[in-house]
Amino acid sequence: MKEYNLKKVSIYLGNDIFETLLENLIVGSYSQVFVLVDENTEKYCVHLLDKYLFDTKVIKISSGEQHKNIETTQFIWNEFQRLNADRHSVLINLGGGVIGDIGGFCASTFKRGFDFINVPTTLLAMIDSSIGGKLGIDFNGYKNAIGLIKNPKAVYINPDFLNTLPKDEIVNGYAEILKHALIANEDFWEKLLATNIDDRQKISSIITENIKIKTKIVAKDPYEESTRKTLNFGHTIGHAIESYSLKHDSKPLKHGECVAIGMICEAFLSREMIDLSNKELKSISDQVLKYFPKYSLRSVLSPDLIKLMYHDKKNMGEGINFTLLKRIGKASINHICSEHQIARALNYYDSL
Repeated sequence: MKEYNLKKVSIYLGNDIFETLLENLIVGSYSQVFVLVDENTEKYCVHLLDKYLFDTKVIKISSGEQHKNIETTQFIWNEFQRLNADRHSVLINLGGGVIGDIGGFCASTFKRGFDFINVPTTLLAMIDSSIGGKLGIDFNGYKNAIGLIKNPKAVYINPDFLNTLPKDEIVNGYAEILKHALIANEDFWEKLLATNIDDRQKISSIITENIKIKTKIVAKDPYEESTRKTLNFGHTIGHAIESYSLKHDSKPLKHGECVAIGMICEAFLSREMIDLSNKELKSISDQVLKYFPKYSLRSVLSPDLIKLMYHDKKNMGEGINFTLLKRIGKASINHICSEHQIARALNYYDSL
């Protein structure tokens, strides 16, 4: 078992971490232990925790970003109230990014907040969303419009959960892995170029590298005032596409698929604005398209996406704010791009 620390938050990684979870629950002397699941983690993951947990109360919600909304939030709050949760309770978020985001948000706001613990079960949650304390829900069609920053009591990452996932969920998390390399570590990017995503033997080392990158950035800037903004690369356009897809597509794109599109578009903007090389732009585009099939933007009007970008919480003033790349491994924050430049970036992606 490996242990990392982030501003009093312990992050445990390994196949033998749940005994430590049990020990810490006992030390915490919690009045009640709640476990938030969806239909997938209820079916495939809860049993792996059963022998370590006792006298728990399970709350189940539906999976998918489309359920990360105020209605689901109210359901969870109602369950807390019905089951007599108090400020000495603890909530274990057993699932992917949606479970962690909405579960942490509900625990942090009910009766002015009680502890929550993240047990991520998807690759994306393990390497990104479970770490750093960003919590919230989507509102009126805008991604993560309501929320706060509050860290979990601890994070327990067991790579065995990845064996419960279909390949498309592994690929979904791979987008954030690529992003971490692009913004912070050129050597890691080169390693990813030479690694097959199906090689499960290397997944633990990849998770470890991502945890190091994410915790280092968040420790420097927990409230996203400067350095942490680098983690937004690919997300300004990515979040807009995700919001659009949730509203218009019968099968909405996953978060990682949207970030993948965003990274190509924002790498194009990086070339146009701060001289990312053509060679690096091609490397990024080729590597992303190797794993993420093209999504046609021809029927998507640029003004519709740009309107969504204007509501992005990362904006300052009236402009649309981007994190761009000076080069692979070196991000640069606070770049305002014009609507014309954004439209050209979307056209670049669609032309590939």
